[in-house]
Amino acid sequence: MKRLDIKRRPLADTVLATLEPETKEYRELDSSGLYFRVKPDGNKSWQLRYKKADGKWSWLGLGGYPEVSGQLARKKANELLEDVSRGDNPIITKQERKRQELELNNATFEVLAREWLDTKLNAWVHDTMTRNKGALEKHIFPVFGKRLYTTIKPIEWMNHLKGIQQQHGIYEQVNRVRAMCRDIYDYAKVTGRIDYNPLEGLQKYLQQGKKENMAHVSENELPVLLRAINNYPKVDTRIGLQLLAMLFCRPSELRKAKWLEFDLDQGLWNIPEERMKKRREHVVPLSKQAIAILNELKTFETNSEYLFPSRSDKDKPKSDTVFIMALRRMGFQGRQTPHGFRHIASTLLNNRGFDERHIEAALAHVKDGVAGVYNKAQYLEDRKNMMQWYANYLEELADQKIVKFKKAN
Repeated sequence: MKRLDIKRRPLADTVLATLEPETKEYRELDSSGLYFRVKPDGNKSWQLRYKKADGKWSWLGLGGYPEVSGQLARKKANELLEDVSRGDNPIITKQERKRQELELNNATFEVLAREWLDTKLNAWVHDTMTRNKGALEKHIFPVFGKRLYTTIKPIEWMNHLKGIQQQHGIYEQVNRVRAMCRDIYDYAKVTGRIDYNPLEGLQKYLQQGKKENMAHVSENELPVLLRAINNYPKVDTRIGLQLLAMLFCRPSELRKAKWLEFDLDQGLWNIPEERMKKRREHVVPLSKQAIAILNELKTFETNSEYLFPSRSDKDKPKSDTVFIMALRRMGFQGRQTPHGFRHIASTLLNNRGFDERHIEAALAHVKDGVAGVYNKAQYLEDRKNMMQWYANYLEELADQKIVKFKKAN
């Protein structure tokens, strides 16, 4: 519309949106001291006309339109005119309000959490980062993300986390989320932004639940599980489960394994540091049984660098649910998980008298710091013997050749 057609002030939203430019820049009064400026190129913005302390009139920009709406421009103008009436310099107070607004925006829990996540980029593998970031985005940010982290009270955290547990029945997951949020506040504390952590001690009041990620069968049930795996109809999944049982690596390490990591002649699997939980290169000795089924897997022409490529995209590994679903189909839901093979191996090998250092090295369990300086080939010869004994033992269990358990020599 043309400026001559304006009927009332303050200017209506439809007027602001449709006001036409002219050959020269012009301003239209909106309300007390507030003007709407229209340039020949169509750009529109807000300006405040005010009288300085020396009695001279001056202009102060309040932002462009439509980014700054009419309602927001009037609010800003009223605040600045109040500053003028108190003898304050509106330019300085405007800058201070902007600083405070920026400070508040950067003090939300989500901003703090994402800053904390950035500190984990070199500490977590991609899957861990994706899982933990996703948990925060799903369970925490919708409720607390836009809140100032200094204003969220302990009782609010407890009620929210307990509510998730009761609603979804995910006890261990919620406890992991709580631990992350506690660490996020610890990060704020050590960087001098808070004096106390509102999640301190909260774990005592959350239901702990039963860990499911390490669910595993008993030693007596193991032969039945091994025979079920050996008879699983889908060959690549069967081989994957057999390798998980024999090598007791982390499921993600096997699922994303690439052929170039394997030296079948030497009987070694070299997992690069970027795929390891502790970001340390790891060597896994391969038993004769493991080499045999890897050679069997090699006969399948997949044209992929992965041992277990996705059916829909050969450039990606299989889904992280492939081994979980197979165990469920075999009737082991809630009794055995892919990760649980690690617990089985640790228990059996410790009970058979193998050196704890060799077992921990095989599991890639290393301490942080100087004490955890890690040689990827640590105890390699001892571990080769241990891994071969373990593969033989599992084979005998599956064939029901073991009647009485004996200690290894």
